[in-house]
Amino acid sequence: MRAWWVGQPGPISERPLVQGHRATPRPTAGELLVQVSVCGVCRTDLHLAEGDLPPRHPQVVPGHEAVGVVIETGPDCTRFSVGDRVGVAWLGGVCGSCDYCRRGDENLCVSPVFTGWDRDGGYAEEMTVAEDFAYPVPSVFTDEQAAPLLCSGIIGYRALKRSALPPGGRLGIYGFGSSAHITAQLALKQGASVFVMTRSENARALSLELGAEYAGDAYDNPPVLLDSAILFAPAGGLVPVALRALDRGGTLAIAGIHLSSIPALDYGRELFNERQVRSVTANTRADGREFLALAARLSLELTTTAYPFEAADKALEDLAADRVTGSAVLRVRPDRTAG
Repeated sequence: MRAWWVGQPGPISERPLVQGHRATPRPTAGELLVQVSVCGVCRTDLHLAEGDLPPRHPQVVPGHEAVGVVIETGPDCTRFSVGDRVGVAWLGGVCGSCDYCRRGDENLCVSPVFTGWDRDGGYAEEMTVAEDFAYPVPSVFTDEQAAPLLCSGIIGYRALKRSALPPGGRLGIYGFGSSAHITAQLALKQGASVFVMTRSENARALSLELGAEYAGDAYDNPPVLLDSAILFAPAGGLVPVALRALDRGGTLAIAGIHLSSIPALDYGRELFNERQVRSVTANTRADGREFLALAARLSLELTTTAYPFEAADKALEDLAADRVTGSAVLRVRPDRTAG
């Protein structure tokens, strides 16, 4: 099968991804073999390729927003059958026995498995997934529309919950890429006002088209104090900026798995009056199920930029340079139509 994998991690301009052929994996007990149609291109893939996230094994295949069709089931599979359309997301496995798993916080599992980091992901024509961690894809979405939902959407949904946005509140969004353009719609459709701060002019335009009340540069002050904010950009320098934009009692949620260094915080200006900072760590399967159902019910609009499979490295280069508006996706095989 055709696949991309991480060779020697380094700047994306130096082409750390390698394209070639790999043996088709075989599903073991409780696993599905999926013929990949589309795979979303996530900033986490960029961090992996560049070495910000050290690969967990040599020549790992990135990609954790994969949509495809089950072509083989391993022993003991009961949820899906050959021919079913499934989505494969970032969380690929948990131990199920640690204190965090037992209390329902499997996103904090002490020995998790992640797709496209621990196990090979969707930058390939076929991949395996533990059946318990695959999702049925809502029929209202095409493969290309569904792919970004599987990480950008799910993580954005968890970040929105972690931001403690009150009903009808004012939400600030810092960075407006794949996850942010989905999360903004969730907030807007639930009655919030959204204020976007991002360095990309095209992203600012998209945010206003989707209904944002304001769009400014990443370091601009929004015109009002915010009840909550989410930092999607991997820029630690924006943490004090976002905290200063919060009203009393406001919450900043940091959504990325990787963040550059945070400058020293001024307690009086940035944390006093019960402003708080929360991180967002992966997601639970319950988050995924809740979000996919909500996305279908709210008819979210997905803005995607498609790349041929052979251009995976170009997609990541464009992502690094903020040349992608909305979500980038790789077309591994022809997309299936919705419904």
